[in-house]
Amino acid sequence: MKLVVCINHVPDTETKVKIGTDGKTIDPSGVNYMLSPYDEFAIEAALKLKEQFGGETYAMSLGSDVHKETLRKTLAMGIDKAILLKDTAMRDSFSIARALADELKRMSPDCVLFGKQSIDYSGEQIPGLVAEFMGLPSVSVVVKIDAKDGKITCEREIEGGHEIVETSFPVVIAAQKGLNEPRYPSLKGIMAAKTKPIEDRQPTAVPIVVETISIQKPAAKQPGKIVGTDTSAIPELVRLLHEEAKVI
Repeated sequence: MKLVVCINHVPDTETKVKIGTDGKTIDPSGVNYMLSPYDEFAIEAALKLKEQFGGETYAMSLGSDVHKETLRKTLAMGIDKAILLKDTAMRDSFSIARALADELKRMSPDCVLFGKQSIDYSGEQIPGLVAEFMGLPSVSVVVKIDAKDGKITCEREIEGGHEIVETSFPVVIAAQKGLNEPRYPSLKGIMAAKTKPIEDRQPTAVPIVVETISIQKPAAKQPGKIVGTDTSAIPELVRLLHEEAKVI
């Protein structure tokens, strides 16, 4: 079985992000990067499927050479091979998905796995777009996988409950938190990852269809206000919620 996990290189959640001088991108200086957390569940799912069926696992990312740092982590976790679709151009979700899909078509994987979203822009668009471009079934927000006899049954989160979906390989899966417990890279895996090659490939050039006009930080939070400590403060609280906060 050929299993490909598409991963992203994103700012660490604890990094203080600054807007770049162009007003459209983040300033990379001083920013720590990491593997997008949801991608870890996709990697673990791929490794488990390999343990069950055999085959080979790949990690793929689209971006500049800095993405190799994150691809190394996937190799340390147990992924067999890594591929960088090397590109420094600005891309939107459509352009990224098309480039990934074109490369994946050439690879003909049995299963393509993503995290349900990347934590930088949180668009949740790429897995579905890739599946559409490849003409494959897709299952999103997956919290359980059961594969046997060429069929795959996925349990996915929906509003108010869970849904059971059955389909067949090849398939695109977007992993949700709770699908598994991602393994930590072992010392042996970390050492082995240093010698595993990361293959550079040229992605398809695709015009963007969505342009980022500007990025702005959220407005600073206003200081809190204590209006009282007992029930006598309720009328004033209601007045402030109505006249100042305008939430009632």
